[in-house]
Amino acid sequence: MLDNFTANLAEWMLEISGGNILWVSFYAGLFVAIMTSLGAMTAIFAKNIPERGVDFSLSFAAGVMIVASFTSLILPAIESTGSFGPAGIGIALGILMVFVIDRLIPHEHMVKGYEGPRDLKNRLRKVWLLVLALIIHNLPEGLAIGTSLVYNLEVGLVTAIAIGIQDFPEGTVVSLPLAVIQKKRLQPIMIGVLSGLAEMAMVILGAVFFTAFAWSLPYGLGLAGGAMLYVTVKEMIPEIYKREENETLVTLGFFVGFYVMLFLDSMLG
Repeated sequence: MLDNFTANLAEWMLEISGGNILWVSFYAGLFVAIMTSLGAMTAIFAKNIPERGVDFSLSFAAGVMIVASFTSLILPAIESTGSFGPAGIGIALGILMVFVIDRLIPHEHMVKGYEGPRDLKNRLRKVWLLVLALIIHNLPEGLAIGTSLVYNLEVGLVTAIAIGIQDFPEGTVVSLPLAVIQKKRLQPIMIGVLSGLAEMAMVILGAVFFTAFAWSLPYGLGLAGGAMLYVTVKEMIPEIYKREENETLVTLGFFVGFYVMLFLDSMLG
C-alpha cells in the first residue's frame, strides 16, 4: 500500500498541474512554506514549550537532512551517470557555495553568534541578521526539492514530504527562541513565514534552472547534497549540542529524524 502512495501522488500532481513540472515544483514549494509557517506559529505558545523541545526539533531536522542529502541527491547523482565525477564536483561546488555565502552575507545564529563581514555587524538589526541566517539555511533545502523533482518526480515528492515534515520543527526552532527573548509573538511568526517563502522560491528556481539545463542535473543533485551536508555539519550540529545536559535528548532526536527520512525513502520511494 505504501509502495503505491508516491506513484499515486505523482500521478495526481501531474494531473492537477497539467503535466508541467514547474507547477509541481510550485505546489511542493507551497507545501514546505506552509509547514514552516505552521511551525513558526508555535511562538503563540512560547511560554508553554520547554527549551529542550527546541533542541529535539533541531536535531530531528538534522537527522532528516543527513539522510536526504544522500538518498535523494548524492546517490541519484551517481546513479544517473554511473560515475562519481559529476556528483563529486557538484558536492564540492555546493560546499563552496554555502561557504562563500557564509562569509559574504552578514547573519547571526542563536548560539554561534555573528558570522560574515565584521564591518556590517552593527549596521543591521539583530532580528534581520537572524532572518538572513535562516534564509541561508533554507536555500539548500529548497534547491534539494526542486532539483530532485526534475530528476525523478517520485523521488522529489518523497524529498518534499520529508523536508516538509522537518520544516515544522524548524519553524518552531526559529520562532520560539525569538518569542521568548523578545517577549513578542507576531514578529517571530512573520520571520518563520518569510523563511518558508524563501525556501519555496528556491524550490521553483531549482526546478526552472535544471529543466532548462538538463545536462547539468547530476551536478545540481550533488550541489544540493553538498550544500545540505555543509549546513548540517557546520551550522546545525554545533547548535544542537550547545548544552551538555540535553545530549541524550538531541542524539535521540537526530536518530528519530534519521529513521523517519530513511523510512519515507525506502517505503514511499
